[in-house]
Amino acid sequence: MGIDPLKQELYNHCQDYIQNRLGRIQKNIQEIQEALGSETKSSAGDKHETGRAMIQLERENLGVQLSEIQKVQELFKRVPLTGRSKTASLGSLVITNISRYYLAVSAGEVFINGEAYYAISPNTPIGKLVLGKTENEIMVFNGKEILIKEII
Repeated sequence: MGIDPLKQELYNHCQDYIQNRLGRIQKNIQEIQEALGSETKSSAGDKHETGRAMIQLERENLGVQLSEIQKVQELFKRVPLTGRSKTASLGSLVITNISRYYLAVSAGEVFINGEAYYAISPNTPIGKLVLGKTENEIMVFNGKEILIKEII
């Protein structure tokens, strides 16, 4: 069985999202490293130390973000591109009467051929609800009944 072109496009969107986010974080880390390197001990005393402390906090924050996106990247490596399952699982495209969900990583909304698709992680509330469901199954999310029309 070949690769569904729609799923390929959604997969590519997620891949681009991860790479762009990773690139931004790495660029920010590099800028912080350069800022720390250029901070020289000045006679400003407390002001200098406050500046260094703020840069250090920013570097730690970026380190956490880097760790998170690397975890997302590892999860994404397990997303299959081929195959079709009767139940919603990692890599499934789930078409409901309300929305279209691609179970992979949280990469937001993407428009393909004028239609909105949502790249979601199986760990999100809607992702947890959709996971393991089958076609024609009804689930309730935020008080709304959602019918699963198709799983690709």
